[in-house]
Amino acid sequence: MEKTPFTGDYELFLTLLKELRIQSGLTQEDMAAALNETQSFVSKCERGERRIDIIELRQLCQAIGVTLPDFAAQLEAKIQARQGKHD
Repeated sequence: MEKTPFTGDYELFLTLLKELRIQSGLTQEDMAAALNETQSFVSKCERGERRIDIIELRQLCQAIGVTLPDFAAQLEAKIQARQGKHD
């Protein structure tokens, strides 16, 4: 069995990040431009090939127009909902 470096919670984190980017109407290229990064950087973040630190997360949130506390609250709700389904 292949081991993954990501937990289910991290997968939810990545999914939420991508969903919010799409909901905000931004492409990966738009996001990259807002961050002064490359499209490849955004893609690697969204696929989990590159771990995101808290400062980068704050910048990503700013680029998609959501505050870090709001992002954290949405993530927590998704984690709680998933845990409720597995109890």
